[in-house]
Amino acid sequence: MPSTDAWWRDAVIYQIYPRSFADGNGDGMGDLSGITARLPRLRELGIDAVWLSPFYVSPQHDAGYDVADYRDVDPRFGTLDDADKLISTAHDLGLKIIVDLVPNHTSSEHAWFRAALAAGPGSPERDRYIFHDEPPNNWQSVFGGPAWHQVEDGQWYLHLFDVSQPDLNWDHPEVRAEFLDILRFWLDRGVDGFRVDVAHGLVKDAKLTDWTQPAVVLGGLEPAGPPPPMWDQEGVHEIYREWRAVLDGYAPARILVAEAWVQPEERLARYVRPDEMHQAFNFPYLEAPWQPQALREVIDSSLAATGAVGATTTWVLSNHDVVRHASRLGFPPGEKRKPGIGIGDPQPDTGLGLRRARAAALLMLALPGSAYLYQGEELGLPEHTTLPDEVRQDPAWERSGHAERGRDGCRVPIPWEADAPSYGFGPSDASWLPQPATWAEYALDRQVNVSGSTYELYRSALAARREHDLGNGSLTWSATEGEVLAFRNGGVLVLTNFGAAPAELPPGARVLLSSEPLDDGRIPADVTVWALV
Repeated sequence: MPSTDAWWRDAVIYQIYPRSFADGNGDGMGDLSGITARLPRLRELGIDAVWLSPFYVSPQHDAGYDVADYRDVDPRFGTLDDADKLISTAHDLGLKIIVDLVPNHTSSEHAWFRAALAAGPGSPERDRYIFHDEPPNNWQSVFGGPAWHQVEDGQWYLHLFDVSQPDLNWDHPEVRAEFLDILRFWLDRGVDGFRVDVAHGLVKDAKLTDWTQPAVVLGGLEPAGPPPPMWDQEGVHEIYREWRAVLDGYAPARILVAEAWVQPEERLARYVRPDEMHQAFNFPYLEAPWQPQALREVIDSSLAATGAVGATTTWVLSNHDVVRHASRLGFPPGEKRKPGIGIGDPQPDTGLGLRRARAAALLMLALPGSAYLYQGEELGLPEHTTLPDEVRQDPAWERSGHAERGRDGCRVPIPWEADAPSYGFGPSDASWLPQPATWAEYALDRQVNVSGSTYELYRSALAARREHDLGNGSLTWSATEGEVLAFRNGGVLVLTNFGAAPAELPPGARVLLSSEPLDDGRIPADVTVWALV
């Protein structure tokens, strides 16, 4: 019988990007042993679960999202024994472990794809992928350029991402059976769930019709009209119902989390119906501008959509695919989302960005549902906006003809100790991407037990969120004057001032938390307050 322990409904889940979290052996690449050593720090922060981006065997053409072996750990990150130790250590600390699963495509170095190339046209091995004698349509890769690549014998295969990431054929029973077995492999090792990469992309429209709109996977899909022929097809839901049946056979409860860039929210909610996934990332919230009406609208629509199917709502501000919100919020509200920031690009207002990021964090952590944090945001880390172009590794940089800076700026190894080599990322100076010289001020050891630091703000917020059970609460909007967004969640009143002038607190309000000091008892601009009234 499946467990009814719905731990995920109010969980705060912390994303670790393994190559950039902690380096245990000094080679400049983060690894599983480094993560394991730092888990007590995450327990002290007050999170409930950890989500690990891919650590599987991979040639690393797309930072591990090109998987060559789903049942083993890449030697860069360690061994299966290291993975087992990480899982058991996390469980001993009371933390859940969620791992990334990449089912839309494999690496071109996966044994299946090597066999497909060797077997030739018309072979059963090629049927596991999407091969054609000629490109059947005009589809483009989301990393730039055509989505079809020709092999030596003349056939073409589909790759919606990098040329090294051939798309699987999810109409093939062997593909479906293989991933059911992969699920069981990691469930049997004790993982508590899976974050499913490009969950809306597995099934393609059978007609493979042309598509003239930009090939954007990270947002950009029109909310009206039919979905593009490569995204959000009906067949994906049958797959996830099969997966859910597997997970429901395990106790305690294990979860599926969808990375699905789907609009509107009502279509996204179909991924979290009772017999499919448990959660889906709330990208409309991540993309909402720093404006009270826009945020209120997306909060309302999100809660309504997930509530209609009995699911919990998730909230997220940053991840490994977008500019960190401490930098994103340093630009004027409403600007189009930037595909990376680099030397020569308009630069954010760093102080304003951090101020708004702290306010945004308090606002998000007060909302009912589950919240996702991206490593380093609890330190107030900005994007590395001056990363030299010659060190960039994101395939989007090259495949876009250097039109897009890519995602490397949010993936730089994080700082732990201000005065240590590589800011304590590892025991040596090595770092797979260079760290900014300004990051000493953000290092964890400069913030622990320092009143007013961003780290202590997060730690206090997570403790208060748990004490007042905000994740399991309900939201009621409060009337306000000016550009103030205000709501109640249980006994906590949450106010965010988006205006330039200070805003008044209600009479008798007792402040629990404030993202910045109050101004003579009033809420300054770009500040969020939690209060008891």
